[in-house]
Amino acid sequence: MRQIPAPDAIFGEQGITQEDKDYQGSRFSDVKAAIFANPYQKVWGDPNEPPLPYYKVTNKSVYAGTLPGGQSPQFKLASIRALDSAADLRWGEDGKGFRRLVRPNGVCVTGEWEITEDNPYSGYFKKGSQGLVIARISTGVSLTLRGIRRSYGIALKLYPTADANHENLLQTANVFLADDLGGTTAQHITEVEITNAPNVTGFNRGNEIPVLLKEGLVFELVDRMSSIRQVYPIAELGKALDAQTNSPEYMRFKVSSGHPVIDEEDVRNEVLAHIFDKGNPKPQRTLSFDISVSDTGKKSGFAFFPKGQRQTITNWQTIGKVNFNNGVASYNGDFVIHFRHPTWRNDKNDPRTSVRREGKKVRWL
Repeated sequence: MRQIPAPDAIFGEQGITQEDKDYQGSRFSDVKAAIFANPYQKVWGDPNEPPLPYYKVTNKSVYAGTLPGGQSPQFKLASIRALDSAADLRWGEDGKGFRRLVRPNGVCVTGEWEITEDNPYSGYFKKGSQGLVIARISTGVSLTLRGIRRSYGIALKLYPTADANHENLLQTANVFLADDLGGTTAQHITEVEITNAPNVTGFNRGNEIPVLLKEGLVFELVDRMSSIRQVYPIAELGKALDAQTNSPEYMRFKVSSGHPVIDEEDVRNEVLAHIFDKGNPKPQRTLSFDISVSDTGKKSGFAFFPKGQRQTITNWQTIGKVNFNNGVASYNGDFVIHFRHPTWRNDKNDPRTSVRREGKKVRWL
């Protein structure tokens, strides 16, 4: 199924809004209902449904506001908001959300998190932890089609409950994983290892190299590390305030064995085909990822060397699974759902070492 270009959309306010400041938590049922409210296809894969749209990533939009005397630097504002806003949904004043500057085309999936193996980590890494998850799977380029170098990525939101109908507002833990931020020629999601410390093969981004450069430079300016996203939010989820945080250095998602290889050219269709039969709105299967952790790894190279920047991680321990049992490609999944980037800590287990505090970067750390 071929994609068609979506009509131009206004990007909207990229920075912190009052809606972000008013956030107190969310309900899993409300966020799930939001992302399923306006699917691009009412029944995925039905021959009478329109093709999935795509929204372009452009150098112009990412660099908007860079020159002095014009609008504020939009990507910097978006990066600060991603770090400082814990909001799970950002509707905006008009209820239409906000256009993403990067990774604008995705598919949302929902399911369950379960840790089954002993390990030394805290929070929702502990054995026996069960929670609900909402994730957005995307690629790091405008087109999501097979045959183009793509960067598989997962933004995951974990609720500290297994009750899909919980009434209390809950704070979520958000983490970000990718295979290679520059992109690879991997043809299927079953081929890749998605980690919080991805490789960066910069030259693979082609005409979007300026976008990748902007991402790296701005994140180092407003935070610290541009390619590694720590996973301590999960290690702190559900933990007593006075208990010690113990987070793994690295986390990996890898599709569990036994899943078929699905030949869909669009990653969104590939993901949905693992869960649905075309034309049937009822989920038939689950898309499962093994959850593995490690504390052993090293970085080598540079993103724009011929071989790129490499993260060599060893001693992986598989401790559980995340099972996605429903999914949708929708407008709200592209424009409204929001995932908070964890700010960098010099000591991942100590919030006092965060490089951003109260909306500002601490220069002396």
